[in-house]
Amino acid sequence: MGIQPPRLWTKDFILITLTSFFISVMYLSLLTTTTPYVIDKFNATESTAGLAASVFVLGILLSRLVVGKYLEVIGRKKLFYFGVIFAFIGTLLYFPIENLTILIILRFFHGIVTGTAFAVMQTVSMDMIPDERRGEGISFFTLNFILALGIGPFVGIFINQVATMQTLFIVSTILAGISMVLSCFLSLPKTTITAEQLEEMKGFRLKDFFEVRVLPIASLIGVLALAYSGLLAFLTTYSLEINLMTAASFFFIVYAVVVLIFRPITGKVLDKKGDNIVMYPAFLLFSIGLFMLSQAEYGLIVLLSAVFIGLGFGNLQSALQAVAIKKVPKYRVGLAISTFFIFHDIGVGLGPYVLGYLIPAIGYRNMYLTLAVIVGASAFLYYLIHGKKKAFNEQLSSQV
Repeated sequence: MGIQPPRLWTKDFILITLTSFFISVMYLSLLTTTTPYVIDKFNATESTAGLAASVFVLGILLSRLVVGKYLEVIGRKKLFYFGVIFAFIGTLLYFPIENLTILIILRFFHGIVTGTAFAVMQTVSMDMIPDERRGEGISFFTLNFILALGIGPFVGIFINQVATMQTLFIVSTILAGISMVLSCFLSLPKTTITAEQLEEMKGFRLKDFFEVRVLPIASLIGVLALAYSGLLAFLTTYSLEINLMTAASFFFIVYAVVVLIFRPITGKVLDKKGDNIVMYPAFLLFSIGLFMLSQAEYGLIVLLSAVFIGLGFGNLQSALQAVAIKKVPKYRVGLAISTFFIFHDIGVGLGPYVLGYLIPAIGYRNMYLTLAVIVGASAFLYYLIHGKKKAFNEQLSSQV
């Protein structure tokens, strides 16, 4: 009989996955509807509305900088419950707001506390995954966000069509409340680090806030996340312009289903066959999907683009994260994950603001076409920073 692989689906792994899922649905349902809401309610420009949407992500970014450094110093449990509880409180504060500046400030605060919860969960979940099933475990854990990426925008866009933002605020409060209840039954694993390692984390050098070894990969995910932010922030307004709102409302559902089916498969392929066999096709598919969306005249093309983008960006997220983790010792995995998602959040956070200036000049279609070219060019960047080294190492191993 063969040796049984170590368990992946423990009680705590399931609970932390579900907690992350409900917080993610709350975050994404608000993110995809904030731009049209601010344009309509406050008569704001695309750039200002994009800022109101993306400042939440900038709050997540700030929290990652702090949590990545002080996670083990302050304590996982304290930071986790601070994030989960105040993420719930933040949803309650949306109801009375009638001023755009106050809304932007609240969005920033809400991003900080939500990002704190995310940063702890993403680090702790890595300790729950057996080393032998690292790629598979990351693929399954990150599926919670992918599933949320389908359900969250769908819920937001649907409610935006049939009801008011007040209704969405109620739904978001319920989702954050569920995550808070689930977190009460979760046992966070303790980390084992030496006194010297703990003392090292208390410094104020660059390496105390960023894991230098993963900066190239993190920069790459930042570029790809910027491209993806064009979907999160502007797909709703783009679909209104081209009269394909119904198809657009199902875009993220199709995206999520595709990733749910294929990401566990690609996670196993990455563990067994190496990184490049997953990466290069994913870059190509992501670029093709953005190109299709830029040329869409029919709803079917919008949904097909979701399939290609799911196969592309959906796999790049988890595969690049797995690559980043392999580059560091275990006691710096938390900082490596933080660095990875800092750049991811920079892309998602700044993307709507930057693209909001681009849209008036070139239009939505040309914006998506430009993003397709950027993603295609990113494949060459991957080759330079990791792909060629990986190919050389695999060739060398085969000869030994």
